[in-house]
Amino acid sequence: MSNPHLVELLRGGIVESAHAGAFVVSRPNGDVVATAGDIARPIFPRSAIKALQALPLIETGAADQYGFGTAELALACASHSGTAGHADLAHAMLRRAGQPVAALACGAHAPTHEPSARELARRSVRYSALHNNCSGKHAGMVCTCAHRGDPVPGYLSVDHPHQQRIARVLADFCGEGFVASRYGIDGCSAPNWAIPLRDLARAFATLGSGEGLPPDRRRAAKRLVDACMARPDMVAGPDRMDTTAMTALNNRVFMKTGAEGVYCGAVPDQGLGFAVKIDDGNKRGAEAVVEAIVKRFVADAPALGAIGPIRNWAGTSVGETRAADALRRALAL
Repeated sequence: MSNPHLVELLRGGIVESAHAGAFVVSRPNGDVVATAGDIARPIFPRSAIKALQALPLIETGAADQYGFGTAELALACASHSGTAGHADLAHAMLRRAGQPVAALACGAHAPTHEPSARELARRSVRYSALHNNCSGKHAGMVCTCAHRGDPVPGYLSVDHPHQQRIARVLADFCGEGFVASRYGIDGCSAPNWAIPLRDLARAFATLGSGEGLPPDRRRAAKRLVDACMARPDMVAGPDRMDTTAMTALNNRVFMKTGAEGVYCGAVPDQGLGFAVKIDDGNKRGAEAVVEAIVKRFVADAPALGAIGPIRNWAGTSVGETRAADALRRALAL
């Protein structure tokens, strides 16, 4: 099926651009609360599932052995901006497990936070794997391997014991939506399994509410979700939607972006999970859909900045980003 336009950008009252895609809001039992588009087609969730990938860090006992607190757990779920605070904390996690920076197999890129990148350049410091937006996730993986006595080299192989732990978590949360052979390789070189949106939304409803989980897993899931909502600065960074939105929403919503127009999250106190995929991979479309979902299901939610006026460099309002008719109908806005 062809996905509908969910988001429109207007200039001079004329639609200039539009983003098609699909989304679903679900309960832990799979009951769909709101949806539009094809939610049965498997999509790569990319970094949106980092909280699920981080569950073994707690469940194996590694987080407690190394004394990881709220900040470290949030960083393990992060796509951070590479600030000094992010890089230093990822390094500290590795040191607690006696592991070098070279253990990280995620590759290196410059901080996406431009002031941090400029500061490294000013000091003639070469960026490292610590500045990779996924270094917190990888530090958590490396620390879990060290704790369990698994080989650290090769920890990203799909057959490695740690990636198999993650695969079991995804199978538990996503049910039939998880197919072990249906995977690709993420930008950070970790396996990433393709999963339908309907199953991702159900998984996040379960992650956020704990409904139906065994007691130990329920506590682990709550620790991760609570950590991300308590330290959204570690989950993303300055002027990033995950950080600004979770800060403004004050523990009412957990959300996590992924590459290529993916977003997943939960409204824990309502037992709801959501999953979004924009066909053209544009994050502005995904962020606008998430804002529309939040406005619909969170009372008195503030504006998050993804929907509303578009201003030019002079500060003049020249257009707007809005929910398209298909999204408005689906959410009964």
